[in-house]
Amino acid sequence: MIKIPHAGIVIMIGASNSGKSTLLRKWIADGLLLPSEVVSSDHFRQMLGDTDFIDWTIGRSVEEVDSLYETYQKISSEAFHMMEETVEARCRLNKVTFIDATHIHPDDRGKYIQMAKRVGVPITALLLDTALETLLSRDLEREKPRGKNKVKKQYNQLKKEKRFIKKEEYARIYVLKEGEEVTIERMSNPLLIDVAQGIDIIGDIHACYDEMITLIEQLGYTTNEDGLYVHPEGRKLLSLGDIMSRGPESLKTMQFWMQHVNTDLAYMVDSNHGWKIARWLRGKTVKMAYGDEKFVEEMELYEQQNSEEATTLLKQQLENFLIAAPSHYILTQNDIPTAVCVHAGIKDEMIGKESRDIKDFSRYGETAGIASNGRPIRLDWTVHHHNSLLVIWGHDPKPQPLIANRTVNIDQGVVFGGQLTALRYPEKTFIAVNAKQDYAEDPTNPLNEWEKKRLDPPNITKLVNGYTVLTADLGEVEVLADYVQAAIDTTSHFTVPLEQLVYIPPTMSPTPKPSQLDDYLEHPQEAIDYFKSKGVTTLVAEKKHMGSRAVLLLFKNKEVALQKIGFATLGIIYSRTGRRFFERETEQQVVQSLNEELTAKGYFTKNDTDFVLLDAEIMPWNLKAKELIRSQYAHIAEQAILDRSKLLESLTQGMAARGDLAPWLSQMEEKLEHAEIFKEVFQKYCWNVDDVDAIQIAPFHVLAHSKQTFFGEPHTWHMKQNEAFAESSKWFVRTDYRIITDKTSEQEVVDWWTTITEQGHEGIVIKPEYFITKYKGQLIQPALKVRGRKYLNIIYGMDYTEPANLERLKQRNTGKKQRMALQEFTLGIEGIRRFVNNESLERIHESVLATLAMESTPVDPRL
Repeated sequence: MIKIPHAGIVIMIGASNSGKSTLLRKWIADGLLLPSEVVSSDHFRQMLGDTDFIDWTIGRSVEEVDSLYETYQKISSEAFHMMEETVEARCRLNKVTFIDATHIHPDDRGKYIQMAKRVGVPITALLLDTALETLLSRDLEREKPRGKNKVKKQYNQLKKEKRFIKKEEYARIYVLKEGEEVTIERMSNPLLIDVAQGIDIIGDIHACYDEMITLIEQLGYTTNEDGLYVHPEGRKLLSLGDIMSRGPESLKTMQFWMQHVNTDLAYMVDSNHGWKIARWLRGKTVKMAYGDEKFVEEMELYEQQNSEEATTLLKQQLENFLIAAPSHYILTQNDIPTAVCVHAGIKDEMIGKESRDIKDFSRYGETAGIASNGRPIRLDWTVHHHNSLLVIWGHDPKPQPLIANRTVNIDQGVVFGGQLTALRYPEKTFIAVNAKQDYAEDPTNPLNEWEKKRLDPPNITKLVNGYTVLTADLGEVEVLADYVQAAIDTTSHFTVPLEQLVYIPPTMSPTPKPSQLDDYLEHPQEAIDYFKSKGVTTLVAEKKHMGSRAVLLLFKNKEVALQKIGFATLGIIYSRTGRRFFERETEQQVVQSLNEELTAKGYFTKNDTDFVLLDAEIMPWNLKAKELIRSQYAHIAEQAILDRSKLLESLTQGMAARGDLAPWLSQMEEKLEHAEIFKEVFQKYCWNVDDVDAIQIAPFHVLAHSKQTFFGEPHTWHMKQNEAFAESSKWFVRTDYRIITDKTSEQEVVDWWTTITEQGHEGIVIKPEYFITKYKGQLIQPALKVRGRKYLNIIYGMDYTEPANLERLKQRNTGKKQRMALQEFTLGIEGIRRFVNNESLERIHESVLATLAMESTPVDPRL
């Protein structure tokens, strides 16, 4: 039985007529091989030169022989070149390829041996050992004989080569004797794991046995009659390696994983500490440092407490276990690869393959030499990850799971006093337990070193050509290069410093469908119907303030701000474009006053927080829109009123002379009324702000405190916080709201909306009860705005309510606006989570920049 790997190169070795092609054709006929898995030099000669053989030896002149020989050699050269390109391409695609050629000369074999190394696939040799008599007899039967001399020459050459072939670097060598019946067994890829009921992937454990058991039990595993941990749903564990060293119980942890892997209850990948320990167990000279010496001490103690024979046996078992660990595993769902589990990193072209180089890269990641402290200088391999597979890795401790460019690092440095993390797959949820202590006691604790670099400037080269943000609620959000570059320009020149820019509020869409009422473009009923169609039974309707959206990041004191964002400040207030909301002097005055009020009320102490992050509206509108109002709205309103008044006067005077002007007069009266409504609407939201005490702030979302976010709270909770803020500060104002639960409350909200919008107020925002709401697993709109008839005058023009205009406007498409609203909402949540989790500035900025980039996307600004 010949075992054929799932991928790689299989070279056939044998003189002409040894039966290579015949054997391959039989395996194809038996269904053991696909025709595409066999490449033949004869086939490529035929394809390129229209013939697979030229006989230049029989009855030819010297000149003819030379010419035919050169032609044949040229065809053969091109044929072998194309064949090699084909084989390498198949290797890159992780396919198996049988090469039907003689491969008698070492150079012919050597190029494929090197190719296999280069691409990272195994190479197998099948040598057909056939007697010379048989070779010659078969040659006579060929339609195009190779000739007695050529066959003898090949036979003699192969006879000399046999002893060298056995020393060449093949995964396996099979020698097939003449007349021997052989068949093949196709081996599956040992790196593939079917997710089945689920896989629980655990980051670097480093001998923290107690924390490991606590985590496994939190994952729902219990012990069976053999003392092994099993899951009631059939889930399995997968370790990303480095289960030993640095921590207190290497041996116990290693025995745990060896038992579970050997009984098919768990998996484990290779790792740098695992490889080092394996070589030590094998008797190699290895410098046992960086925590590996603790394992040696445990083994010495084990030998003192047990016999030498028991120790030798255990060492052999552990060595075999560690050596068998693959460089990585590929998780599949419905036989389709979806994720990769690896210790330190992997390149896209390495996935699914195994070789010495791949194992080294998987153990150590990408490095650029050794630093002065003896530690490797790590490079960011994740920037080169471009395929759709999620790569789950560890090795490089981070305070929180680091999700970047379709990779997630779940080494949270438990041995350094951090956490031990598990990623549940395919759910993609995290579970973590805190370390009992810092076991490593390393002066260069990577978690502390990471904190020192947390506010380092982002690596713009990772973002400038476009990127994706992996979010918890919407999956991947793609950001296109053109929009990214515009956003980078904005953050480079106009926004507050990146360290202070932690969240950009999302855009908001109007209702997906226009109002069914003839005289309305927008109406609450369509918003209510949308959410009801998504299974939402309780809604919150909030009055929409006509101000300017703002973000308030308010700190307990300057010291905590310096630690969190690198600036000694009491707070920052910026617009939804990231620009400073007030002049610096005004901002300092407002922030100082807010801090005094919140501190006096004990806000920071009662809530055990160092900061509060608020999403708010700041009034009046002319605080930020002064120039827009002066140059556009006021000018247009005055001109329209003047022009229409004069036209109305002329029409009125003309009525005395002609009686047929009545329709025009009525129309002009209506148009004048539109112009006056236009002026009334924008003026309602403007007042004198020479005194800063005239400023009003309506916070409608308490987004986060220093230890938690509030996305799990219902909007009624956020409105209660709004009321509490309004009661405790002269700056904060209350936001009116209503709750919708049935037909009666629906009508009450419609009546309320009608009343306030007829008074000139902007309108309302209708939201599902909970901040994050999904329907059939899909995120739905977080909010829909419903603007009043009067207010829409300043959006769509003062004559938009004329029937022809309304009919046209009702054809508007809000689909793109809805997609943007969902994406920006999700990006905002993701960025805040990262900020609260103390992730790096680069990670937070990734989400913020993406939201700003979305705002550069062309979309109807009136929506």
